Amino acid sequence: MTGRELESKPGSEPESKVTPKSKPTAKPKSKPTAKPKANAKLKPKANAKPNPEPKSNAKPESHLAMVRRARRINRELAELYPYAHPELDFRNAFELLVATVLSAQTTDLRVNQTTPALFAAYPTPEDMAAAVPEEMEELIRPTGFFRAKTKSLMGLSTAIRDNFDGEVPGRLEDLVTLPGVGRKTANVVLGNAFGVPGITVDTHFGRLVRRWKWTDQEDPVKVEADVAAIFPKSEWTMLSHRVVFHGRRICHARKPACGACPIAPLCPSYGEGETDPEKARKLLKYEMGGRPGQRLSPPPDYPGAPAPALGAE
Repeated sequence: MTGRELESKPGSEPESKVTPKSKPTAKPKSKPTAKPKANAKLKPKANAKPNPEPKSNAKPESHLAMVRRARRINRELAELYPYAHPELDFRNAFELLVATVLSAQTTDLRVNQTTPALFAAYPTPEDMAAAVPEEMEELIRPTGFFRAKTKSLMGLSTAIRDNFDGEVPGRLEDLVTLPGVGRKTANVVLGNAFGVPGITVDTHFGRLVRRWKWTDQEDPVKVEADVAAIFPKSEWTMLSHRVVFHGRRICHARKPACGACPIAPLCPSYGEGETDPEKARKLLKYEMGGRPGQRLSPPPDYPGAPAPALGAE
């Protein structure tokens, strides 16, 4: 972890003289503060010890040390969330593309509650391209910004029908030509529908990687490039899921649950949130807090309960 530089050099003050008759007084030895073990089993505990404050004379973290710490965090997150997955319900690349576009400015839960009726009405790009706008708007109204989203969905469906023979393209340079599809959406589709590694920089991902000092960039494309340089390509998709899972469940935007965070010993931003273990545990969300997840149809290995259908909350 990066500490602060010393403001003055040792030995800058004149030494005090000791007379031959006087004996120097032995300084009492202070007990070293115990640090939490970074390799402890990843499970939020009520009696977790707080992270020690960084020493004022610690040296700045080198790039190599940061890379090692970042990869350690990824391994620890893999133990904590072995079931990490995209939290949008989908059965094919088209459904994932549509759901990802709908997820802007709303929750994955609200999208998952809305898409069953949408896909029943428009199961293919050809069907969605021929939709009556007002009818589609009513179906996706719960996700917000329904007029703009309807325009994007009908536009991308038309482009897929006319330019890609009705099939969602499997290349980033093609996906970003579709209306309403940016680099983040393209990476979601590539990583989870086509098995092409990609880093998804959403608000959760950007917030956490800056807290962990993997980057200081704000622009998503620059964040993606910085993080991509730290990890092998094979890790990119699952890394994205793990980081987003952690951001939604523990490392929240306004009040992180620092006292219940298993990777606190590796976090240079420990203390930005609640450090009291009992209070922190009350901040945990979804399965970590004993509540349902966001998917109505979660993967078989998901340890939490399925989300409720629309109107059943």
